[in-house]
Formats: sequence, C-alpha cells, structure tokens
Amino acid sequence: MMGMTRANEGRETVVSFTEEERAAMKERSKEVKAARRGKVKDEEPAVLEKIAEMTGEDRVLAERLHALVKANAPELKPRLWYGMPAYGKDGKATVFFQPAVKFKARYATIGFNEEAELDDGEMWPTAYALIRLNAEVEARITELLKRVAG
Repeated sequence: MMGMTRANEGRETVVSFTEEERAAMKERSKEVKAARRGKVKDEEPAVLEKIAEMTGEDRVLAERLHALVKANAPELKPRLWYGMPAYGKDGKATVFFQPAVKFKARYATIGFNEEAELDDGEMWPTAYALIRLNAEVEARITELLKRVAG
C-alpha cells in the first residue's frame, strides 16, 4: 500500500494514512462539497493560487504545465483535485500535477486518470516523474495533452 504506514500492535496490523494523505483527502472533501453547492464555476483562480503557493522546482513545473495546457489543450479546464492542479472535461480531473513536496517525494509527477484513455496495449504509464522541463519533455507532454483533449 503506497504511502501508508504499518504499525504492529500485538498480533494486529494497523494501517493508517500518512499526514500528507489525510491532508489531501480533506482538501478533496472540501472540493466535492463546494461542487455540490454549485459554488465553483471557474476554478482557474484556485489552481493559480495553489501553484503560487508552491516553491522551487515544483512551482516552475506547475506554471509551465499550466501554460502548456492553456496553449495546447484549452478544452481541458483547470480545477483542483485533492488540492493539486488538475485539468479535465465534464467535471472530471483527467490530468493532474502532483508536486514533489506534497507527499515528500523525490520528484513531481504528471498523472493521467482513466478518463484520459491513453490506453496502449496491455500496459501503459498513467504517471510520469518530472524532474525538469526541456524541449523534448514539453513536446511529449504536449502530445499527451492533445490526445487527452481529443
């Protein structure tokens, strides 16, 4: 179970979420409640605010990903998903950016949920580690975004 901690207490194994996972679930709960109440129409300001809160390379990567989506897949609307910048259609988060700091990871991640339909044979990646962007990486991301946008 990725991201979860195990602690043995006698014969039982207790599995609990990390502090970071619990925080992400709380953020998702707020997002769902706001959507149910119809309070969220344009989520781009919230996404830009979340990106502005990031530091270092996470912020640089998130800003550039946002620009790539806007320029190459404007059909994918910005939204928050578990407190992370995400983009999608029909109210679904199809593409998301997970900053390295969020879960104390070694690298940031750009991920694709099943609605992205990036199926390729019997096995394909649904997330990519992102260390830094260059022309080749941006071209690959742009290609994936265009496939997702349809």
